Amino acid sequence: MNNLLEGHSERFKALGHPVRLAILRLIVQGHQGGTPVGEIQGVIGIPASTLSHHLSCLAEANLVKVEREGTTLRYRADFASLQGLVDYLWEDCCKAGRTEVNCCDAATGCCPSNTQATTRSRP
Repeated sequence: MNNLLEGHSERFKALGHPVRLAILRLIVQGHQGGTPVGEIQGVIGIPASTLSHHLSCLAEANLVKVEREGTTLRYRADFASLQGLVDYLWEDCCKAGRTEVNCCDAATGCCPSNTQATTRSRP
């Protein structure tokens, strides 16, 4: 297995826990400069040690970045990594010759045509 696939696998594994998924969604919605841990804890409502564990999992999977500002830790989404996951999921969507009913096309908004596309919008 190549490193890229292993990285995607680790990121999906990290996202497989509902609390981590909720944390990531909160961070994605947060301020460009990062969301303070205290704010995350206030919204998610779990003990600090448990939150720390979940944030560490997200950081180790390169889904979030952490920066210290004095005594405050701020987390922000690693949008390049998240985009890589999305691209991985969609990369074979519009290959030429796909005729399955589930294959996206211009009518579903995924691909501009039923031929291989270089760019596509996501539903």
